[in-house]
Amino acid sequence: MGPIGKRCLQVQGWLCAIFCAALFSATASAQNYPNKPIRIVVPFAAGGAVDVVARAVGQRMSEQMGNPVIIENKPGASANLGAELVAKAQPDGYTVLMGANGLATNMTLFNNLTFDTMKDFAPVGRVGYAPLVLVVEAASPAKSLKDLVAQAKAQPGVLNYGSAGNGGSGHLASELFELTTKIDVVHVPYKGGSPALTDLMGGRLSFMIINPIEVLSNIKSGRLRALAVANPTRIAMLPDVPTFIEAGVPGYDASVWWGLVAPAKTPKDIVAKLSSEMLKALEDEGVKTKLSNLGAVIDPAGPEQFGKFLKAEIDKWAHVIKTANIHAD
Repeated sequence: MGPIGKRCLQVQGWLCAIFCAALFSATASAQNYPNKPIRIVVPFAAGGAVDVVARAVGQRMSEQMGNPVIIENKPGASANLGAELVAKAQPDGYTVLMGANGLATNMTLFNNLTFDTMKDFAPVGRVGYAPLVLVVEAASPAKSLKDLVAQAKAQPGVLNYGSAGNGGSGHLASELFELTTKIDVVHVPYKGGSPALTDLMGGRLSFMIINPIEVLSNIKSGRLRALAVANPTRIAMLPDVPTFIEAGVPGYDASVWWGLVAPAKTPKDIVAKLSSEMLKALEDEGVKTKLSNLGAVIDPAGPEQFGKFLKAEIDKWAHVIKTANIHAD
């Protein structure tokens, strides 16, 4: 064999050695995982729904694995700051994201994202969701959803609704309602849900679509009236309130949801381990109670199913955002 042939064999040997070492390293890391703290990044401030979900699930996962799970809040840029941090993190299973609706909607709302939800993340699993509810003030002439739709059609461009800001779940759910029922109403964005609710109860807004936990006390006190819940079935929190489908708006479904994702190149067996521990945590009675207090419906899903859900959500809300010509602030 000549010098060139020997050189080729050497190169092949090196490549084989490198490949085997990388394979051994990946296998070893998966077998030993986890052996240091896992960081769950929450792209919102502490105390909000996503933060509460992450802490409830993360604490139980930590107990199950006998390994620290740390919650790190990274709010900013409509949840894009925390998402970008995780998308660019080392894909070793030690940095994951507790994502929410923005993982899907921000793909269309923002033109300059530095990450792609379907390309830069590996779905770990879905936790669950909280169906939204449409409310009006107590003095509203609308006693039912049909009343509200009829009123809006009789007075195009007169009725208005509030939201916590452009592109948020309440805004997009209201735009979907408008498109589905073919009504013409005016959006009034606020810097947060509290001032919008104040104006709704003060008669300055016609309706809002919002997380029921934020308005439950006002519904029970009679200051607000719930007309419909955006869920295929009625919810335990508001058992006497019909669904949008029951109220005459077929196919309408809108919620806030939560799920874990990891950086895209995270080894599949580590993703599987994380998913298994997350799904196990959701069976814990303490976790169920904490999430129930948020008005959440636990709806667990593994990596493949959650990935399909993410794609469907991106497509669904892209249609709404483009049709309504919505732009992020």
